[in-house]
Amino acid sequence: MTPNSAMPEVLRVLPVDPALRNTGYAILEQEGKTIRTLAYGVIQNSAKLLSSGCLVAIRTKLDELIREYRPTECALESTIYVQSFRTAITLGSVRGAVLIAAAEHGLPIYDYAPKEVKQAAVGRGGAGKEQVAFMMRSMLRLRETPPPDAADALAVGITHLQSTSGSAATRQTRQRV
Repeated sequence: MTPNSAMPEVLRVLPVDPALRNTGYAILEQEGKTIRTLAYGVIQNSAKLLSSGCLVAIRTKLDELIREYRPTECALESTIYVQSFRTAITLGSVRGAVLIAAAEHGLPIYDYAPKEVKQAAVGRGGAGKEQVAFMMRSMLRLRETPPPDAADALAVGITHLQSTSGSAATRQTRQRV
């Protein structure tokens, strides 16, 4: 390993599971082999709020998290399959809000496929939301089971940290956005 490619002593990541009404987020910190959960939650937007308002709320909350926790990288779950053209546009818009929030702070942004995230979190790509939440509680030694969208964000973070450290859990190359 060359000096320029050495991992920082402490890696702090902002993983995001993007969705218009319930965007999951987390802040994970890795020092050596130790992973700590600093925060996690869901940005909940009312069904009465226009899509544009939801995007502003997502960007604003992520900006607040970045300012408070100072992550060094951002990781998000990519959109692979959507039911309709309209859903694809909506999810693309949400991803745009996430990308802008991270890019405004100069964070490198990495993208992970949903199957890859479930594989890293549970050991199989077809795992359900409940399994992911249970495994995140167990792996991260949380006191309570996180809400499904927050658990998905935690799983994105685990995937990223495993990928960053070269773990066998994920063999695919990180996709920088």
